[in-house]
Amino acid sequence: MFSPTLPALNIISILLVDDHSLVRAGIARMLADEADMQVIAELSTGEQAIDFVRSTECIPDLVLMNARMPGMGGVEATRALLETYPDIKVVAMSSVVSGIIPSQMLRAGAQAFKFKNKEIVDILKANRMVCAGQHYVSQDAATHLALDPFNKEAQALFEKLSRREMQIAQMLTDGKKVSQISHYLELSPKTVYSYRYRIFEKLGIYSDLELTILAIKHGLTEDSQGLKHLPQINAAG
Repeated sequence: MFSPTLPALNIISILLVDDHSLVRAGIARMLADEADMQVIAELSTGEQAIDFVRSTECIPDLVLMNARMPGMGGVEATRALLETYPDIKVVAMSSVVSGIIPSQMLRAGAQAFKFKNKEIVDILKANRMVCAGQHYVSQDAATHLALDPFNKEAQALFEKLSRREMQIAQMLTDGKKVSQISHYLELSPKTVYSYRYRIFEKLGIYSDLELTILAIKHGLTEDSQGLKHLPQINAAG
């Protein structure tokens, strides 16, 4: 009896990067039901993602990357990955669709941007589209970008910062103290204070409190995350 040979299914290998363990677990569980997708690793920081890709021979087809994470974050991790591995596809996720986060991720090289709290079908669509060589932006993010393309006011403001200054600014808005930033980035506290001073000078502000308010206003941080640290912001070590 003749039995036709079915075409081989192309499996999309996925690296899942998100600092929220419950989010990772939920997405991984849902992706496991898809015959054409396989999560090869679940990581919590951009640094871990870069280390994983550099140290393994199993380079993923696609990285599901949360935009805002502790440390270097999704923007710098995306940029660093694609500089070395330009064939990797990046689907950016965030709970923030306004402000400069969507445009930052797209400018860093992500082929898609989606609102993290959307249904799983949104993730599946984004994954398949970028692996087919297309781009994808979820409707809510696309609406924001269309109304305020690349958020020109905020982009112009934060483009004054260097990549290192932006990294430190994001860590400050996450409530990190200078001593913590110094340890994490392997810089002296004096150097971190110098960066902090230049950040304030370029943005026309005078305190970490003003920096956090500015970051929330322009969508550089999630409102709940930034507001959580407002009462306890302290630059001292």
